[in-house]
Formats: sequence, C-alpha cells, structure tokens
Amino acid sequence: MLFQLASHNPDIQKLIDRGFALRFDSNFLVVRDIPYLEARGNLCWGAIVTVLKDIDGSRVEPVDHQIFFAGGVPYGLDGNPIPSLGGGAAEVTLAKTDVVVQRSFSNKPPGGLPDFYTKIEHYLSIVSGPARHRYPEADPFTFNVDDDAGPDSVFHFRDTLTSRALIGDLAGKFACEVVALIGLGGTGGYVLDYLTKTNILEIRGYDPKPFHVHNAFRSPGQLSADELGRPKAEVYQNRYQTFRKGLHLEAKAIDRNCEADFAGVTFAFVCVDSGTARAEIFDLLIRLGIPFIDVGMGLVRQNGALAGMIRTTVLKPENAEEVRAKQLVPLSDPPGHEYRANIQIAELNAMNASIAVLAYKQHCGFYAQALPPYNILMNTTLPHLFVEPDA
Repeated sequence: MLFQLASHNPDIQKLIDRGFALRFDSNFLVVRDIPYLEARGNLCWGAIVTVLKDIDGSRVEPVDHQIFFAGGVPYGLDGNPIPSLGGGAAEVTLAKTDVVVQRSFSNKPPGGLPDFYTKIEHYLSIVSGPARHRYPEADPFTFNVDDDAGPDSVFHFRDTLTSRALIGDLAGKFACEVVALIGLGGTGGYVLDYLTKTNILEIRGYDPKPFHVHNAFRSPGQLSADELGRPKAEVYQNRYQTFRKGLHLEAKAIDRNCEADFAGVTFAFVCVDSGTARAEIFDLLIRLGIPFIDVGMGLVRQNGALAGMIRTTVLKPENAEEVRAKQLVPLSDPPGHEYRANIQIAELNAMNASIAVLAYKQHCGFYAQALPPYNILMNTTLPHLFVEPDA
C-alpha cells in the first residue's frame, strides 16, 4: 500500500528515497527510527505519526501542521524540554502495536507545511537536532521501510539500492514493462541478470537448449553440477526466482508463429546466434509492433588472437523495416562462424549485454540520450563505440 501511495505522491516517494523508515497504518503515515534525547541526555528512539487526508483516492496531503509522537518528551542539549513544541498528551490507535503514540506536537513555520516531505523534515530538525548533535551515529535515515508496506514490489527483497541512490522516480519507469528475452546463452544470460535486478513487471524468457559446461564459462553466476544437461530456462528460473517475482522462463524456441507468447509484451531482446531463427523472430516482432534490440558479435582469428565486433541494433516500430533493410543484422547462417565454436568470451558477452540494456533503459527514459541510436558497434581492438543515430 505504501509503494502504491508513493507512486501517486512525489512527497512520500521523496521520503522513501531519503531513507526514512516509513509505514502506512490505518490512514496514518508512520515515520519510525526518529532519535531524540530524554531528560538525562540519553539517546532514545521514537516515531512521528501524521494523518493522511485523501484528495482523490490516489493523492493525499497533510490534514494540518500537527504531528503525533511515539516516545517521551524530547530534550535539548541544555537539559530542558525543547521549547518550540506545543501540543500535549495524546493517544492514537494503530494496527501495528510496536508504535505507541503518547503525545502530539504543534510547530507551524511561517511558510506552513505544504507536503509530507517538508513536514517530516521540519519536525525531524526540531525533535532530533540535539540527539544527532550529541550522537552523530544516530541516523534517522535507516531505509527501514516496513516490509508489509510494499506488497506490490516485484522483488523479494526491498530495493535499497534505488532508495539510496534517490532514483525512485526513474526506477518507476519500468513498473509496467513486460520484457521478452529470446535466447538465454552467453549474452542472453547477462541480459537476464541485469533485467532481474530492474523493477520490470514481468520478464519472459525463451530458450530450447540445455545448459552445458561451456555455458557456465560465459554466463553469470556459479555452476552447480546438477544444472548440467537441464534446460537453460529451468536453470535460470531456479537461480533468479528467489530474487524476484514476475519471472517466466520456458524451454521453447520462438518462431514467426508464436504470437500468443508475446501478448502484452512492451519490449524484447533477441540474443540468438542463428541467422535463420533471427529472421523468423524479426518477422514476428515487427508484425506485432514490439520494439526490440538484437545483439551479436563477429570474431575472427587474427595474428594468433581473436578480434571482431560487438553489435547492438535497436529496432522500433517506426523504423524496424528500414533498419532491417540496411543488412546490419545477419539473417542467414554462413559457415565458419567462430562464435559457434564455443570460444569462452564471458567479458564480451557481458559487454554486449551491458550495451543492450543501456540502450533499453535509454528507450524507457531512465538514462539520458542525445540522439537515439539504431546501431552500436564496438571493435574489440579499439576502446571506442561506433554509434549510428536515428536521423
């Protein structure tokens, strides 16, 4: 409920991103882990409780400038009660009994308290100022959001990375994304690893092949002997389903007739090493109007070493046929393909996947971009990316 509330209220999302220990309880916003000093100067911990006023069923605002407080009387560094707090004894019934309101406070600055972020920061400076001065380790920004407050998260663990980086608004750009990943080999395995750690609503993955030792040498994660010979989809499903929800991986080959598998898909990654299979997948995605990224690499032996290109090609409904016609992507299977000899190139797979996921996140508006590219190349002998931008 809290995360749903935050999605419609930037001030509450800002509190989460700042690191406050929030909880939604019985139409109250509860902010726990608030440090304060008691009469003898010892450090104590309390909670701020404030009423939510509903605006339209999704948005809320403070009902007034007052708060409730779970804790004793806060004292200043001089050993006296903090004088700028009004109010008195109060009781509030909350669903969770670990926070017990004992009093109310009232301190209205000249400019008022127009939103919850301003309100909580204002009272924090008054109540916790002396405690944070005397005890520098008394940090109210614990990122301790109540687990029960976030049932809508796709992760089984709270995303403290997003909160600490203050990018909750940007991460929200993926909340309705349904991404298909075709191919779970070397590059596809790394794409999957990156996607599982992005709050995409659903990830659908397809690969009909089994997981062998050579796959372990160019894919993320550790190898368990009992994974060998099992479908790649099954191996990766077991690895990542403990981290997140919305993960559906199938041991299945995708061709031009798989329309049902892509109902609701908003973006796709094509990570296959067969040109003829790629051609059928292109037919399907272009016909369905799904934007997608195709990845690949071409390696040759050169003076006793490997050299070649890493490629990321972006195809969107408005330009997919045009980009396809440029013949940047191999749609047939020439003989003597070095990659298919199972050369161990984990770092190139990871680089290819990183560039592809970066381009996808640019597409979603998470990363800025000057000109959207349709083709990105990296020569393995040069530390450069060659980008062909859209006109």
